[in-house]
Amino acid sequence: MSLHIPVMEDEVLGALEPRDGGTYVDGTFGRGGHSRAILAAARTRVFAIDRDPDAIVIGSEMDDRLQIIEGRFGDMAVLLAGLGIERIDGVLLDLGVSSPQLDDPARGFSFQGDGPLDMRMGGDGPTAAELVNSADEQELADIIYQFGQERRARRVARAIVEARADKPFTRTSELARVIRRVVRASKDGLDPATRTFMGLRIHVNDELEELRRGLGAAEQLLAPDGRLAVISFHSLEDRIVKTFLHQRSDKSAGVSRHLPEAPTWPPSFRLIKRGAIKPADAETQINPRARSARLRTAIRTDAPAWAEAA
Repeated sequence: MSLHIPVMEDEVLGALEPRDGGTYVDGTFGRGGHSRAILAAARTRVFAIDRDPDAIVIGSEMDDRLQIIEGRFGDMAVLLAGLGIERIDGVLLDLGVSSPQLDDPARGFSFQGDGPLDMRMGGDGPTAAELVNSADEQELADIIYQFGQERRARRVARAIVEARADKPFTRTSELARVIRRVVRASKDGLDPATRTFMGLRIHVNDELEELRRGLGAAEQLLAPDGRLAVISFHSLEDRIVKTFLHQRSDKSAGVSRHLPEAPTWPPSFRLIKRGAIKPADAETQINPRARSARLRTAIRTDAPAWAEAA
């Protein structure tokens, strides 16, 4: 197996500052690139979480300082409590679908190659095929617009409903073909199916709610001076991370005035850097998928977690 090159490895290590004797959580293990980097940086212990059974198999063959846990990172507090771990020194979340998942047609994430219309990161819950074949037109339009940010969501939803009346969707190529009939290719070369596929994937895997739960769990688990690093790949994820960290670090001036006013509890984080860190040009030239990555980082204070203070 070839080693997976993790996105923004140097920046992540700079944010987490792994130290000897420290305990770290890689909440999105994937193919283990970031976990390997943390283990190589210091004599640490890493608990890695992933809902993908393929990732669990890979993790079981790695360093004996790594303990791989099958599950969702939003449940990390419960998962670690079951192992007797109450405090940790760092948490990494590398969000979205992993490159191996995207590159495997059998997983059904990509429109680049034909495969079953699945899109599940784990093995549980409804597939994307079940969603597009059962949801009504309005629900599909809402999912595609809200999570995929597709301006022609209503047109796409209508086309899906009309097409499935003749034959239910089972393959990624079938869905992509229908979308391309009603959405024009953009000037930047983005495939017309990109936003719809992203929206369906986010909904199928409940990714945004999972992120909110994961951030809250990290806040509960991190010891004072513990470090949080989150890599996002699109604006919906990044907005959630930004809002969470700005509210909890009392930096709410950069958060939309339309959001609910944050409580006045003591800050549970302080920002390492106010804005997002972007990948270096050299990395994006080697790995174009890293181009949209944004890293936000913070350090835990000794104040109670807001969820515990509520």
